[in-house]
Amino acid sequence: MQKSDFRGVLPAITTKMTPDQELDLDGVRADVTFQIDAGVDGIIVCGSLGEASSLTRHEKLAVAGAALEAAAGRKPVLLTIAEDSTRAGASLAAEAETMGIAGLMVLPAMRYLADDREVVAHYRAIAAASNLPIIIYNNPIAYGINITAEMLKEMADEPKFVAIKESTGDTRRINETIAALGDRYQLLTGVDDLALESLILGCHGWIAGLVVAFPRETVAIYKLAMAGRIAEALEIYRWFLPLLHMDIGPKFVQNIKLVEHIVRGTSPVTRAPRLALVGAEAAHVRAVTETGLKNRPDLAKYGF
Repeated sequence: MQKSDFRGVLPAITTKMTPDQELDLDGVRADVTFQIDAGVDGIIVCGSLGEASSLTRHEKLAVAGAALEAAAGRKPVLLTIAEDSTRAGASLAAEAETMGIAGLMVLPAMRYLADDREVVAHYRAIAAASNLPIIIYNNPIAYGINITAEMLKEMADEPKFVAIKESTGDTRRINETIAALGDRYQLLTGVDDLALESLILGCHGWIAGLVVAFPRETVAIYKLAMAGRIAEALEIYRWFLPLLHMDIGPKFVQNIKLVEHIVRGTSPVTRAPRLALVGAEAAHVRAVTETGLKNRPDLAKYGF
């Protein structure tokens, strides 16, 4: 897989659950079909939004298998590696390759706050476990580990490391990474409400969250930005921003699943310890979503 394969909009889809918090694999298949039909460029399963922390290894493989079935080779499916140990992550990566997964999005090992040397060793071990290309997921706000430009330089000799999901929340990191490493890595924005800014600064793709409810709008913003039609992209983006803010904060999974439910009728169920939103939190998400639907832009105006 070449770096160009990670260009575009890559939804980090939610993991669909039944009312008793079991996997709804038919829901996963329907979701993948919905996203591909809307024009996305790939599918990422079992990420942070996909409730990786609440899924077993067996469940992650089941979700990946369902996504592969639905994609049917039309678009690549990537699996997130977010395990507690390097050994578990490497084992999952190896098995994912045998299934036909096209690539991996890899986080540092969970729970333990590793130092820089340990983080690099973790990533190298995951890379050694399969032949799959890897997106390095950098989210120090959520996971407490900052993958610096110096660490990326150290890992640059491994060709399987092809891209970085930039989720530091600081757009300065995009320029800093490009200044330090040129085009060695493909940069993918991972913060919804900084997406357009990040694309303008040089990101090649958007690993998106609210795309699960609004894929056509997300794809339109990306394509307009890539075509240099920034003013038009900004019109849609400014409409989208109140919804994109739902991607931020500890309850972003509940937020986004509720938005998705309101817009598409999908299951809003999350697995405990996450509980359904209630009271003012639920009312806020509903109000923002209903306003967004009321004012939803006509994409035909932009050629979509």
